[in-house]
Amino acid sequence: MVVGWESKRYDVAVVGAGPGGYVAALRAAQLGKRVVLVERRERLGGVCLNEGCIPSKALIHAADLAWEVRHASAMGIEVDGLRVDVGRLVAWKDGIVERLTGGVAFLCRKAGVEVVRGEARLTSERTLLVETAEAPLEIEFGAAILATGSSPMEIPGFEPDGERIVGPREALSPVEIPERLVVIGAGYVGLELGTVYAKLGSKVTVVEMLPELFPALDRDVAKVVERRLKKLKIRLLLGHRAAGFEPGGPSTVVAAPESGAPVRLEADRVLVATGRVPNSSGIGLEAAGVATDGRGFVTVDARQETNVPGIFAIGDLTGGTLLAHAAYWQAKTAAEVIAGEPAAFDHVAIPAVIYTDPEVAWAGFGEAAARAAGHDVVVGSFPLRASGRAMTLGSVDGFVKVVAERESGLLLGAVAVGRGVSEIITEAALALEMGASLEDVAGTIHPHPTLSEALVEAVEAAMGKGVHA
Repeated sequence: MVVGWESKRYDVAVVGAGPGGYVAALRAAQLGKRVVLVERRERLGGVCLNEGCIPSKALIHAADLAWEVRHASAMGIEVDGLRVDVGRLVAWKDGIVERLTGGVAFLCRKAGVEVVRGEARLTSERTLLVETAEAPLEIEFGAAILATGSSPMEIPGFEPDGERIVGPREALSPVEIPERLVVIGAGYVGLELGTVYAKLGSKVTVVEMLPELFPALDRDVAKVVERRLKKLKIRLLLGHRAAGFEPGGPSTVVAAPESGAPVRLEADRVLVATGRVPNSSGIGLEAAGVATDGRGFVTVDARQETNVPGIFAIGDLTGGTLLAHAAYWQAKTAAEVIAGEPAAFDHVAIPAVIYTDPEVAWAGFGEAAARAAGHDVVVGSFPLRASGRAMTLGSVDGFVKVVAERESGLLLGAVAVGRGVSEIITEAALALEMGASLEDVAGTIHPHPTLSEALVEAVEAAMGKGVHA
């Protein structure tokens, strides 16, 4: 320890206050541990609360509302003079973020979690150094939980400058809606924000290197989303690589296919949304001997422990499913293991949602994946055009599909695309975790009229006794 540095000791040191980090700190404190939570940002909550999950869903809802009002004439609702005040929209979104991040800070204070703001790095297997605004702080710990998250991946030649080229963070706080927006990447973020801007008035083009949308999901899902993108006048260039950028007014993006002539796209703004990389460099992994894989993700076991006993890692830093709700459970697992409780992150299904229009949600195996894994499957599907509730919502695009073992009827997975499917996929995840059969789900009475009925209708179709489609 250097003279002039302060040194403190804690039972548990958590590095990173995103969804995984703050939950890990709170759970460890609940279990009687003395906990310090280190965060480099001013506000807690990480990317999810500050510039990801929450603010994006706020803008998605606002854009959906504006779009529905503009297109409500079929219901006999005529609206003239609709205008979106971008400044007030962003302020409303920021207000939600401030309330939630403030709530996290309150929970930490109430639980007795000490929050230290600064850049942290491991200096040994049981110490880390935090560069605070005042002075360096050395922290000794009995156990550490690394939750430093991930950052947007950059493309050479498309480095964000905050004006012509932006990342997701800047795209969530626009000063104005660009006339022409080029989105590079057709993953979660690219499609979600591209749809937001299209509904708010931008002419949107999405450039995607892969030849199809959602390659890990059944092709039927992509077809529904592609049809809707076309209706929203979003141009989708699949199998094209972002090959060049020429600044100007407007700028030009060059999109190159594997064969054939490049496409030149005019753009007032470019959104780069090509995936994420782990925040594993600069946090002292080498000093502590913590192992990573070839892509920089920290390797952990089912208890979330790294190769170094007493050092745990959770969330995006560990790769796999980069989802906030997965980080929540990994956080609880790590905290409980440290407290001596039996725990492991061993879930059958982690539900996932893409908040496009329509939404896409899944849990467990899709049909193709189940067959590839060697299962003899039976499949049932229910189209939302046959759902009374979907009709009353004016949104009938999509379906719910379930996959089960043919002989036993054991549910293997579910995939859904349509309005509100983010709120019904949890039922499928629960059924998967419980080892439910088709008969178990079919025997559960669902309220009418609801979108959730589509799940039981799909199950009954798989059993050969569907009556509504």
